[in-house]
Amino acid sequence: MSKSLFGLILFVLLALPPVRNAMESVMITHMLVQIPLLITSGCLMAEAVQEKCYQFWAKWNGNGIAGILLAILLTIYWMIPRMLDESLVNGHVELFKFLSLPFLVGIPLRNSWRKLGSLVKSFIVVNYISMFGLLAWLYIDAPVRVCNSYLAADQEILGWGFLIITISLALYMLQNVFIDHSEADP
Repeated sequence: MSKSLFGLILFVLLALPPVRNAMESVMITHMLVQIPLLITSGCLMAEAVQEKCYQFWAKWNGNGIAGILLAILLTIYWMIPRMLDESLVNGHVELFKFLSLPFLVGIPLRNSWRKLGSLVKSFIVVNYISMFGLLAWLYIDAPVRVCNSYLAADQEILGWGFLIITISLALYMLQNVFIDHSEADP
């Protein structure tokens, strides 16, 4: 089975009402499982899409900057607590989530990432570390609920999840400093 077909199957599975409702019923699975899986489904489908639209991708995202900017802006958009709430109560926002994450984040991310230099990739990862750290602090320490659709306890659990991701990414970047990259770079 090709990666693209697997990505399409994953996308369809995530869109099925029982799976969608189960993932959206708990805040941490909504934010840290469903959203990344939607992006992953797009990354897996990217190869087939890029083959069919090669000229478009070469022209629009030749150096990878346009695609990575689109992916970053949309992931920031979906990290806003209000958008998480809106996707639960507004069908149009839910549809936008299911279309934007695979097709406007996953596919451009896969197309852009290999075109970017290691310095730009490191800059992006470091920025996500700070964003995840800020979200961890917001969700753990907020005196009020920032997502009306979930309980305060769910919000705090998500904050701890973001803190674990922040620490893991920071450790990854730190260990990356101590690895010899001389053989990897020609």
